[in-house]
Amino acid sequence: MKYLAKRLTIVNCGGVAYNRAFTWQRKLVDQLKAGNGDAAYLLFVEHPPVITIGRRGSAANVLASSGLLKERGVEVAFTNRGGDVTYHGPGQLVGYPIIKMPVWARSVHGYIRGLEELLIVALRDFGIEARQNPPFTGVWVNEEKIAAIGVAFSRWVTSHGFALNVSCDLSHFRLIHPCGMHDTHITSLSKLLGWTVDMEEVRQSVRQAFLARFPFAEVVEVLANHDSINLLFQDEDKQDRQRGRFPPWLRKKLSFSPEATRLKRLLGELELATVCVEAKCPNLPECFCRPTATFMVLGKHCTRNCRFCAVASGSPAPVDPSEPLRIAQAASKLGLKHVVITSVTRDDLSDGGAAHFANVIRELRRSGEFVVEVLTPDFQGNRCAVAVVVAARPDVLGHNLDTVPRLYSRVRPGADYGRSLSVLAQAKRLAPGLYTKSGLMLGLGETEPEIFQALIDLRNVGVDLLTLGQYLSPSPRHYPVARFVPPEEFDYFREKALKLGFESVAAGPFVRSSYLADEQFAILRSRINPRRLSKTHVTG
Repeated sequence: MKYLAKRLTIVNCGGVAYNRAFTWQRKLVDQLKAGNGDAAYLLFVEHPPVITIGRRGSAANVLASSGLLKERGVEVAFTNRGGDVTYHGPGQLVGYPIIKMPVWARSVHGYIRGLEELLIVALRDFGIEARQNPPFTGVWVNEEKIAAIGVAFSRWVTSHGFALNVSCDLSHFRLIHPCGMHDTHITSLSKLLGWTVDMEEVRQSVRQAFLARFPFAEVVEVLANHDSINLLFQDEDKQDRQRGRFPPWLRKKLSFSPEATRLKRLLGELELATVCVEAKCPNLPECFCRPTATFMVLGKHCTRNCRFCAVASGSPAPVDPSEPLRIAQAASKLGLKHVVITSVTRDDLSDGGAAHFANVIRELRRSGEFVVEVLTPDFQGNRCAVAVVVAARPDVLGHNLDTVPRLYSRVRPGADYGRSLSVLAQAKRLAPGLYTKSGLMLGLGETEPEIFQALIDLRNVGVDLLTLGQYLSPSPRHYPVARFVPPEEFDYFREKALKLGFESVAAGPFVRSSYLADEQFAILRSRINPRRLSKTHVTG
């Protein structure tokens, strides 16, 4: 007999949040892609209420408003499986087979049909005659759908899988067009039988049907808690990260030109700081050669101590009132057309430094025809401070989320995810024609669904421009890198972000908040309605 793998480990995970289960899948897929084809896994889970949108899915198939979803306790997650929109929730048995398919079994169509067939066999144990419904995927009973199929393949390693409605609340399916089909009726095993079916009994039937359809030499079953499940997963690049080794796509040749030397000398003469130097940006040689730079105002010491940031923390110096003029002089001498201004966080100032930002913007406006982009702190949520900066009429106002909400307490202590969103939302309300911008660092331990939720949150507050880059730990004292994200994943996130409605997305391992900001804005400006450029007026 031909086996798909030597050993199948069945993991009964119980109730698991979708994001966490997705992380487990991704780690197992990476492990099998690295060469361990002898192992395979089948994860059985139940999720809290969540709507998931596949690679080819459309958010238009989510019928409920964000407010209603929040009221119903339903999350929305973009994911990398095939298919469109579906719902997962308590009372639904979800199975995620992670298998490195041998050459003889490599048929996507055959694998999907196999999943459907095993569910049909399992349902017969309960006296239910189900069927396939070509060309659609899934399992039907008469004209109602009882199970959904959505899979992903990466180098012939499977992930995602099937969802069988056992005793779930079917009203949640009215929040969506299931699988993108407008007239599909959904049913469950309990609805068909007229009584509540035991989930464990269903799981055993599905388990037996799975093993009959997909053969393995050895089967091991784990009744695991979350900690013991994590022991199954190997982090393939952990040793490289600990030794400070970078993958090939993060190795960059460093060189300086006479233009870069001139820029450094001028910044020194004018006693100006740049985030390029203070934050140890890997793009510094490239940007200084162009020449471009991101000026950092309000001193070199930050009043916060974010674990990802190389900028020094401590007691800041008094605000220098001559700094705006010196920045304008530097921008003129360098022949800059696009000027980016950022700062340390100054929680010691009543306005967080907003008036100083405004002074810099106004000085640049007096000194030349610059495109002015500011990357501000959150001003501790001070609405008046945000209004002061917006009233000075920058062309772009940026404020970075940096990471996903779950990681804030570890990565950005002192910051607040909702507060950051409110800064961006208020800026857009005050000046509807103002371009707003934000960015995320990837590789801190976030999951793909968490990334997509952050992107949705940014679009919900009207953010136009987005940057996505690889997090690199400045030193062993800083927050460690959890994962090196390959370039093709950045391309994937860029495509998804554009579909969400961002007008411009810069995504790549070396992308930073202001990296090639002038090019990103110039491309954007060439595409937009010229009338929008005149609508950066501030509203009350």
